[in-house]
Amino acid sequence: MSSSDASNAQEAAVAENAAAESHRPQERTWPERQTGPVTRRRGQVQGSTTDQRLLDTPRGPSDWVHGDPWRVMRIQSEFVEGFGALAELGPAVSVFGSARTRPGSPEYEAGVAIGRALAEAGFSVITGGGPGSMEAANKGAGEAGGVSVGLGIELPFEQGLNPYVDIGVNFRYFFVRKTMFVKYASGFIVLPGGFGTLDELFEALTLVQTRKVTRFPIVLFGTAYWQGLIDWVRNTVVDGGKASTIDLDLVHLTDDVGEAVALMTKEAAA
Repeated sequence: MSSSDASNAQEAAVAENAAAESHRPQERTWPERQTGPVTRRRGQVQGSTTDQRLLDTPRGPSDWVHGDPWRVMRIQSEFVEGFGALAELGPAVSVFGSARTRPGSPEYEAGVAIGRALAEAGFSVITGGGPGSMEAANKGAGEAGGVSVGLGIELPFEQGLNPYVDIGVNFRYFFVRKTMFVKYASGFIVLPGGFGTLDELFEALTLVQTRKVTRFPIVLFGTAYWQGLIDWVRNTVVDGGKASTIDLDLVHLTDDVGEAVALMTKEAAA
């Protein structure tokens, strides 16, 4: 069919529909059109359908894709994707640590052991999905037959998800990713790490301190690495009146894999 024939056929169909409309029992004296659930009449009637406006819009300025309203939609979609991917995960523990931890190092092997022990205890393991300690925990969980989750983040030096991840979700926004770490975990185990790890640690501490979450154990694994931080909190933050002595009980410091996992199991059963 030529474009001319197609156009004629479309016009004929429009005319036929208009004729059918004119024979309705209660004839209208005003123009009317349904736009989804919305009824538009008189001067509010639009000359095209929603699909036409979606599909026929010519290319033009694209600044709108960088505006806040569009970002809100992307943020919403990240929450939907994250919730959908993890809703049926079951009991899980989030494990944090440095992406710079080298394979074969004591810290890496500790991550593998923690991931394995968590899986054997019936937990899925959630990490940031990257290399280093995150990879180690995912690897340990996989070796023990557990579910290994990686929640990645868009960064300028993006390295992608490590190969031991079974369920991977990548995020644009840190705060959406943090929600997933907390919402689907029974607790945190924190291996030695840098600013990103500290950010996740203090986010969790704040949520527990302010009772935004309940029964949420936080374990710092590696006494030699974390003891200085604990001492600073005690001697500077608490002694300076910026926190309470009881807040020190929000974290557990250990070098024992069994103890770390036992704390998760105890709280999950509470």
